[in-house]
Amino acid sequence: MRADPIGTFAGLVRALGLPPECRVDKRVPKKLLMENGAPTAVDKRLINERIEHIHWLATLKPTTIGVSPYRDNQREYLEIAVLAVTLRDATAKPAKTARLVELIHRAVPYPTLLIFAHGESLNLSLAHKRWSLGEAGRTVLAGEVVECRLGDNGATRLEENFLAALPLARQPRTNLYALYQGWIDTLLALLASRVTGTFTRTETPAQATERLAALGEYARLEVEATRLRAVAAKERQMARQVELNLKLKRIEAAQTAARARL
Repeated sequence: MRADPIGTFAGLVRALGLPPECRVDKRVPKKLLMENGAPTAVDKRLINERIEHIHWLATLKPTTIGVSPYRDNQREYLEIAVLAVTLRDATAKPAKTARLVELIHRAVPYPTLLIFAHGESLNLSLAHKRWSLGEAGRTVLAGEVVECRLGDNGATRLEENFLAALPLARQPRTNLYALYQGWIDTLLALLASRVTGTFTRTETPAQATERLAALGEYARLEVEATRLRAVAAKERQMARQVELNLKLKRIEAAQTAARARL
């Protein structure tokens, strides 16, 4: 059995290839996250009960990585944060973990590469930020959080390809926005490869947006197909079985179309 190179924070951080000048290695109090990123009492309780540790691993700035800042009328990227979070309960519902991921991305004012450790696996997530339209000086999420679970069954060929494409030196260096988008493209390539079997990065932001939409459509269709198969397996009426099988064929055809867009 091959060793899993992404089974720990350290392995994934090494794969990022960050220069020593970027390292922060500072623990972040949960209280700070609850004050800045938890809009409800339920969110505060989720943070307090689920999170064991938060570590600020690194900050990527123009002065430490030689990449220009980015500014336009929607956002200003002066730095990129790299955070690692250890969860207490590896068996919690995925929806709760997804909510924690969103809360942290919302709380940090900079674009963030977020690593979650839970059980034997890791989650890696990224999300663009933009200026808030309703509150001057405040940032909000711009689009969906792109997230992927890694290392559940050891290092697969596709995850090895992902790790090889992950280093900082292999990302675009036009500016910090392009660099961050490069990491998003790399994560999307891994997600798409788990459907297509081939690891390929997109070449433009428009292609990345289309791939993200196709991945969401494929996942939604897969949930529906699984539901229909379960219902069909229990159905005893022939006419109803035929109807369910026709619906399933339409779902599978739509999945094929979504896969082609990946």
